[in-house]
Amino acid sequence: MIYVIRHGQTDWNVIGRTQGSIETELNETGIKQAQDVKKELSSVKLDVVFCSPRNRCKSTAKIICEGTNVPIIELDNLRERDFGEFEGKQKDVDYDWIEFWDWELNKQYKQAESVRTFYERIANIIEKIKKDYFGKNVLIVTHAGVCGILYCYFNNIKPNGKLKISGTKNCELIKYE
Repeated sequence: MIYVIRHGQTDWNVIGRTQGSIETELNETGIKQAQDVKKELSSVKLDVVFCSPRNRCKSTAKIICEGTNVPIIELDNLRERDFGEFEGKQKDVDYDWIEFWDWELNKQYKQAESVRTFYERIANIIEKIKKDYFGKNVLIVTHAGVCGILYCYFNNIKPNGKLKISGTKNCELIKYE
């Protein structure tokens, strides 16, 4: 079973700033959310936790694994989409969020990662995890954009239009078989 969660809440989540590669920390709500997920997963024997190298993901994973011997492995390919010139900006205020996630348009930016390159990166790392940890209980602690890609990937949703699947809440636990 593969369990996926978005990291706990940060202050930038609250104000709608794009974090991407910028390091932000969990706020009090985010810490509580991670503690709640720890309780929710208490009956699951996790074999391994993979997480993005961003502090907000590492902190979430550490809280969930506190008091256990479950290994936490950072994987750079689980990082959020590189927002490049849009890092720290507010979506739909400073840039066009829908255009940014448009699969057909696949707009190429000066610094930001294209949506198709992002999808390919996430699909490739999930293929490796599925192969290497088949039959194991795996937790992935990552970002909203990655959660959206995983939703499409695991549900065989053909990318088209606005690829981004909105609505992944902080520390929302999603299960895939």
